[in-house]
Formats: sequence, C-alpha cells, structure tokens
Amino acid sequence: MPDRESDASQREEAMEDLKLEVADDVDVPLEEDGDNGDLTARQLGKVGGNMVKRLVQRGEQALADDAAEDGTAD
Repeated sequence: MPDRESDASQREEAMEDLKLEVADDVDVPLEEDGDNGDLTARQLGKVGGNMVKRLVQRGEQALADDAAEDGTAD
C-alpha cells in the first residue's frame, strides 16, 4: 500500500509547481519562497482561477483518455 504522507507531499509539490507555472504564464510576479504580500487580490485570484481551469482541463482529458482506452468514447 502506498505511503499516504509521501502521496500527500507529492501532491503538494505538484500543486506548488502548477501555481508557479500559472503565475508565470499570466505574468503575476509570484515569489517561490518569498513574501507575496504586495500582490493584489486580483492577481492572486487570476492565478487561482487559472489553476482551477487547468486542473479541470486535465481531469477532462484524463476521463477522455480512460474512455478511449476502454472503448467507451463517443
């Protein structure tokens, strides 16, 4: 059985990587290990909203891939 703590830390790391990738893509100067107190709510919302958008896209793609493998795709 997989180690739950290891899985959790991998998920946290993946989310942090996604956050930094999105921040870079939407031109929000997010500091990796720094103080981001100078950023506006709008800037941070832009990062969070785009993270959700990408996660939904990835989930939809994973479902489509699974359906294609199972032969249940439309």
